[in-house]
Amino acid sequence: MNQLNTYNENYKNKTPLDIVKFSLNEWGKDICIASSLGVEDQALTHMAVMLDPNVRIFVLDTGRLHPETYDVLSETQKKWNVQYDIYFPNNQDVEDMIQKKGINLFYDSVENRKKCCHVRKVAPLKRALKDAKAWITGLRRDQSITRNQLEIFEWDDTHQMIKINPLANWTDSQVWEYINQHDVPRNALHEKGYPSIGCAPCTRAIEPGENIRAGRWWWETPEQKECGLHIVDGKLVRKEKGRENK
Repeated sequence: MNQLNTYNENYKNKTPLDIVKFSLNEWGKDICIASSLGVEDQALTHMAVMLDPNVRIFVLDTGRLHPETYDVLSETQKKWNVQYDIYFPNNQDVEDMIQKKGINLFYDSVENRKKCCHVRKVAPLKRALKDAKAWITGLRRDQSITRNQLEIFEWDDTHQMIKINPLANWTDSQVWEYINQHDVPRNALHEKGYPSIGCAPCTRAIEPGENIRAGRWWWETPEQKECGLHIVDGKLVRKEKGRENK
């Protein structure tokens, strides 16, 4: 899309704050921020609420989050008066899935894991984005091989809207520098070796030298480690330089 190319060219050397400011001004009430309450999303939340205290930020509560995730949600609400929109999965869908597949179905197969992610995250996301024209995420290129071709501005074909990744160019150390500089609330699990935090049964601490996403669905291969929230052009995995992931 020509407009997306223009956005990316104009903002390729801009700061995340510049990108967030432009995005909030460009789409106004039609934009929202997705927060998993990890450090990337906490940094974006700080940037956004400083620019617009009424910015819409939503959280997908899967029903299986860590207690520490709820703690940082509560702390952030109190510190910045953030009024999160919280979306839960459909209770009947969860009950049916567990009845048929078991409470920990995700360990049994990739298919089961994706089914659980769909019920608990992907379906609620569709409701969260229903009235939006653009959404902001905390994705970064160096998080995993599924994200190394990430653009700042992308077309979300699944939801038919623009997706904005202001932190695409940032490293993990840059995110933490921002978090510490601005005293941003952070999930206590980050200090215990959890750089990427999702549902409790599907997240573990990583060992020194492991990829920062290694603790997510650790029993699967790296090429499969997406939950379905970030499909690009109908594909789960982006193209790597020189080859295409299958």
